[in-house]
Amino acid sequence: MIEFIPSDGPTLGVEWEIALVDGETLDLVPLADSVVEPLAAEDGLAPKVHRELLTNTVELVTGICRDVPEVVADLSDSLSRLRGVTDGLGLELISAGTHPFARWESQQVSEGERYATLIDRTRWWGRQMVIYGVHTHVGVTHRDKVLPLLGGMLSYAPHLQALAASSPWWGGVPTDYASNRALLFQQLPTAGLPFQFETWAEYERYVDDLLVTGVIDELKEVRWDLRPAPHLGTLEVRVCDGVPTLHEIAALTALTQCLLVHLDDRLTDGGTIPTLPPWHVQENKWRTARYGMDAIIILDSRNRERLVTDELHDLLERLTPIARRLGCERELAGVEDIIRAGASYQRQLATADAHGGDLVEVTRSLVAEMRSGRPLTV
Repeated sequence: MIEFIPSDGPTLGVEWEIALVDGETLDLVPLADSVVEPLAAEDGLAPKVHRELLTNTVELVTGICRDVPEVVADLSDSLSRLRGVTDGLGLELISAGTHPFARWESQQVSEGERYATLIDRTRWWGRQMVIYGVHTHVGVTHRDKVLPLLGGMLSYAPHLQALAASSPWWGGVPTDYASNRALLFQQLPTAGLPFQFETWAEYERYVDDLLVTGVIDELKEVRWDLRPAPHLGTLEVRVCDGVPTLHEIAALTALTQCLLVHLDDRLTDGGTIPTLPPWHVQENKWRTARYGMDAIIILDSRNRERLVTDELHDLLERLTPIARRLGCERELAGVEDIIRAGASYQRQLATADAHGGDLVEVTRSLVAEMRSGRPLTV
C-alpha cells in the first residue's frame, strides 16, 4: 500500500537545480560542499539549499507555498543567501538544462551511499547526468485525483518542455536539439515518461513489482517526468530544463499550477479529463526536445496538430481567469515574455551566433541572466 497524504489545496513547492561555475573560466567547479556547509549553519536555511548528485550542483528548495508570488519570494531569499557565500568564493551561478561546454568526464559525484549506488548501477549513462532541471510540486486534495491529473498533464508536457528548453549543447558540441537534457535523462532506469495507470491499485502493483525485482529500493527512485509524490500530497512535474531566471521560474510555475487547477476543476465538476494515446505523448516529447518553440505538437486522438506557440497563446487566454483566482495572473503573463524573447535555448544560440560560436560568452550570458532575474532580451 502506498499512502497518499492529501494536500488542502493546490499548494506549491519548487526545486531549482543550479550549477556552480568559476568566476573566471566559467567552467563547472566541484565546490557544492564548500557552499552548502556555511549555509547549513544559518538558522532556517539548511533545508532549502541541498547537495545533489554532482559536486558542481546545489538545489534550492522552497517550503510549502500558497501561491506563485510566495514561491518567487522564497527562492529569491535563498538565492540571495547563496550568493552571500558564492560571491566570497569567486563563483558564479547558472541554470540551464546543460552547461554549454563543460565535459561530463571531468565531473565529480557527491559522497553518499545513494549516489554511489546509482552510479554503480547506471555506469556510463549515470556518469553523463550533468544536467539541471526545475521540478514543481502542486498539491492534490484526494488520492483518486492524482492519476487522472497526471494523465491529463501529459497533454501539456510539450508546452512546458518547449518553454523551458535550454540545453542545445553537450560538452561543447551543438546537438541541434532544444532540450538535449530531456532525451539524455530518460536513459536512466525508471526515468522518462510515466505509464498511464487507470487506478491507484495498478500504480501500487507496479511499484511493488519494481521493489520485489530490485529495480528500485525506494519509491523516489521512480524518476518519471511527472510522478506522484505521495508523502507530500502532490503531483510533481519534472519536465522542465533548468532555466536561468526567476522570471521564467515564475511563469512556468504559474502555468503548471493553472493547468492542474483547470484539470482538477473538471474532476470536481464531475467531468473527465481528456488524455492522449501514449504514442502521441512520446512523439510530442521528442518533437519539443528537438524543435522547442518551433515544434508542431499533436493535440488529440484525432491527430490534430498545431504549432506549440500558437497553442500557448490560446491556452493562456483560457487559463487567465484561473490565474486571477489563484493570484498569479501577472506571473502567468510572463509566458508571453518567454515567447517574445525566445526560450533559453534560442537566446543561447543567438548569443553564440553574435560571438562567433564562443560558448564561454554563451555561459557568460547565462550568468548575467541569473543575476538580472530576467531574460536579457525581454
